[in-house]
Amino acid sequence: MLKIDNLTKVYPNGVVALKNVSFEVPDGEFMVVIGLSGSGKSTLLRCINRLIEPTEGKITWDQTDITAASSSELRHIRQHIGMVFQQFNLVNRSSVLTNVLSGRLGYANPWLSLLNIWPEEDKKRAMNALSRVGIADKIHSRADTLSGGQQQRVGIARTIMQEPRLLLADEPVASLDPVLAHSILQYLELLNKEGITVICSLHFLDLVHRYATRVIALKDGLKVFEGAAGEIDRARFKEIYGEEAQEVRAATV
Repeated sequence: MLKIDNLTKVYPNGVVALKNVSFEVPDGEFMVVIGLSGSGKSTLLRCINRLIEPTEGKITWDQTDITAASSSELRHIRQHIGMVFQQFNLVNRSSVLTNVLSGRLGYANPWLSLLNIWPEEDKKRAMNALSRVGIADKIHSRADTLSGGQQQRVGIARTIMQEPRLLLADEPVASLDPVLAHSILQYLELLNKEGITVICSLHFLDLVHRYATRVIALKDGLKVFEGAAGEIDRARFKEIYGEEAQEVRAATV
């Protein structure tokens, strides 16, 4: 169980990104976070694994206080929290294999990994992860030669290497066309069905309705909705996205 209690984030420039946000995510959930750009979605996800330090509030995962964890404790916690990024965050000049193996850095000998020397078991694990996302044939290709959809699959394979129990996906399909978006989310859905809790930020309601088991909506850093995706009717849509967006996007509700 992940518990977020009164989470607030104020950036040094005074921007208040999150304001007293609270909710719970039971194990096995596919939680989707929605809202306009700038609503606090990315900040929320990055606060959960403390890539961004919260200003106030408490984040508890399996009765461990993440917000109070020391540096060494946080490294251990992050071993079990995978993250998929909108811009893929791959090392472009490195091979697909090297990028995927980097998902084992939390478990590997740091000196050997710096020399790109990995146990055969990890190489086999990487091959299996790439097979699961359908790009095992690209294992020796440079990351920057791949399409956007392929690069995001490499990012998912890298996350699989962590053997995470919680996966945070920050707008993982924002730069992809609708067909590729569904293919990427289907991989995340498969991981979720295998027991990994997923928290994913998305923009498009058709994807939310298809994949979410539960939804959190943010607006100007405030939680304005929590519930099932099917509960987002026209009134809720207006509350989350505003009158103008409602007129443009009402057909998707």
